[in-house]
Amino acid sequence: MSKRTQLIPWLLLGFPVLFFNGCTESTNDSAPVNSIEPVSASQTIAIDGNDIAGVVTSSNGPEAGVWVIAETGEFDTFYARIVVTDDSGRYLIPDLPDANYEVWVRGYGLTDSPRTQSRPGATLDIISRPAATELEAAQIYPAAYWYSMMGLPNAEELEKIDGGLNAYLGLMKNRGCVVCHQLGGKATRTIPESLGEFETHEQAWVRRVSSGQAGAGMLRQLTGQMASIPFKYLADWTERVAAGEIPTTKPERPSGLERNVVVTVRDWSNPKAYMHDLSGTDRRDPTVNAYGPLYGAPELSTDEFPILDPQSNTATVFNAPVRDADTPNTADTPPNAPSPYWGDETIWNSQANAHNPMLDQDGRVWYTARIRGPQNPDFCREGSDHPSAQLFPTTTARRHLSVYDPDSGEYKFVDTCFGTHHLQFAYDDDNTLWTSGGGAVVGWLKTNQFLETGDAAASQGWSPLILDTNGNGRVDDWVEPGEPMDPALDMRVSASFYAIMPNPADGSIWGSQAYGTPIGGAVMRFDPVTGLGEKFNVPAPWFGSRGADIDKNGVVWVSLGSGHLGSFDRNKCKGPLNGPTATGDHCPEGWSFYDLPGPGFDDLPDNSVESSYYTWVDQHNTLGLGEDIPIATGNLFDGVHVLVDEELITLRVPYPLGFYTKGLEGRIDDIDAGWKGRGLWMPSGDRTPWFKEGGVGTKPLVVQMQMRPDPLAK
Repeated sequence: MSKRTQLIPWLLLGFPVLFFNGCTESTNDSAPVNSIEPVSASQTIAIDGNDIAGVVTSSNGPEAGVWVIAETGEFDTFYARIVVTDDSGRYLIPDLPDANYEVWVRGYGLTDSPRTQSRPGATLDIISRPAATELEAAQIYPAAYWYSMMGLPNAEELEKIDGGLNAYLGLMKNRGCVVCHQLGGKATRTIPESLGEFETHEQAWVRRVSSGQAGAGMLRQLTGQMASIPFKYLADWTERVAAGEIPTTKPERPSGLERNVVVTVRDWSNPKAYMHDLSGTDRRDPTVNAYGPLYGAPELSTDEFPILDPQSNTATVFNAPVRDADTPNTADTPPNAPSPYWGDETIWNSQANAHNPMLDQDGRVWYTARIRGPQNPDFCREGSDHPSAQLFPTTTARRHLSVYDPDSGEYKFVDTCFGTHHLQFAYDDDNTLWTSGGGAVVGWLKTNQFLETGDAAASQGWSPLILDTNGNGRVDDWVEPGEPMDPALDMRVSASFYAIMPNPADGSIWGSQAYGTPIGGAVMRFDPVTGLGEKFNVPAPWFGSRGADIDKNGVVWVSLGSGHLGSFDRNKCKGPLNGPTATGDHCPEGWSFYDLPGPGFDDLPDNSVESSYYTWVDQHNTLGLGEDIPIATGNLFDGVHVLVDEELITLRVPYPLGFYTKGLEGRIDDIDAGWKGRGLWMPSGDRTPWFKEGGVGTKPLVVQMQMRPDPLAK
């Protein structure tokens, strides 16, 4: 089956025909399409034998800032390369592997053009059509524009939610719905017919969120913390969409640097799995594993860990084992109610439940993965002589560590006393691996020691986060969270690290707080030398910290649910960093904020609806836009937002619609190859990958983004 054929379920699920009817007569064209005289590409663009180039025109003339897509089904993976036209409507798709391609155009304000067969080395001028109606044009708007139509609770309703509107938005955006799904895409702004028949959209939504293996959790959050309020507004939203209402604001076409991006899309894994993250290099040295495979972590869904070879366009898997046969399995949780897509089938089937991979300096792949049940061994518990257990014993850990050696195929288990979620290597001689997800503690593993000895207990450590509120510069006895302060004691706070960030500047370890209270969130610092912690709350009116990263100067960059990118610079703090006042609100001057792109809600226009899941900092200029460039995931924009010269630009994946990533990394394959030797890599991270264009049967995606110096660079 060709990759084009695999996209047909998109139509069967009720998605708009515009994606495949580029030849349909348009009612607002000013001239018949056959009368358009395209500019000759052969006279204006020089190409090599592996390029396809040309000019895109319509009845309006040359079409600037639209996407030209070349896709093929001739490889083991799906393959598409996408570029943007310049001011004159010209395009050049560079370095295509030898194959037959279907080439076509998508752009805001246009109907998708017909697909035309071509091969590398050809020039191809493309005639496009303006969309016949505003409704037709809006079908390819980013999800953010559709999501902005959703109403917000009134004052009486917000009284039922602790924290009011900010808490509601935080729960919807970066702690709830949009954490797992791209809200506003075609699949979420409509009710699938296969769900059944209902008297109201509100009844349909209650049934919908009850579906599948995650149904009980979704229903519990919406009816519990959110007092069932979202159902009213989700229902009103989909009713208005079904009646033909469209967003009140329109997206602008890519401009400036946004037109220089080259996007390459492949797929891997299977149609029922999703990838939380991938890794293909060492964060500290992004030349490691140059041109090598990418490794995925399929959280919850499968123990077939995917491997993508981008040179051969092949995708394989290795089956990750667990140490203990009684390790819990996600398949132990059956569907709460039948899925409109998979019925009663239990599609998640994973014991390892891998969340994140990370390559080390030698190309080994480390995973935050489950190896056993939750009960910790004796060396973690009270009474153990382990130094960390003597400070803070632990009884459970629901995810641990493992390491895969691609050369030997060996997969080793690392039993940890702390839970794991994300992971990052420190810039130290021990190649210490730090993890988030420990709850009350932050944990680490000295990987050199573990690889030499195989002794997981001796190689690991963990610590609670202790604020030096008595100001003496060392860890003393402490008061527990929620207890009154004691001037003679320190104070323990729940670490709750979500992101984990070793600081290249001073060796400290930073984390972001994505859960717990207050709703505003925080970033936190841990000093491995003193064992002391620091906490810096996000100041109002900003709120909702989630994924974060750090630059080489020690500045933390964090995605915020308030619709902002935040940065925190500890060097800007004016007051004391310890003592009785250093409990979180003592350094608002360290914060700076940037508005994320996109519209606000119609009822709250000043704050972007964008819900960025994670921010990653390009410390080593892997994208080519400079060192220490923060890049926020654009989860409602099918792409990422990049901060360049204090301005956020958006790099988009326009096909297949619905691309949603939870993480990314950059790699330098050839430092002497200019833009061609650099790029970002990111997986599709929506828990329901069939929500994207193509529907059921399509696989999770791997996207590479590269930045060339101009839209016609070869």
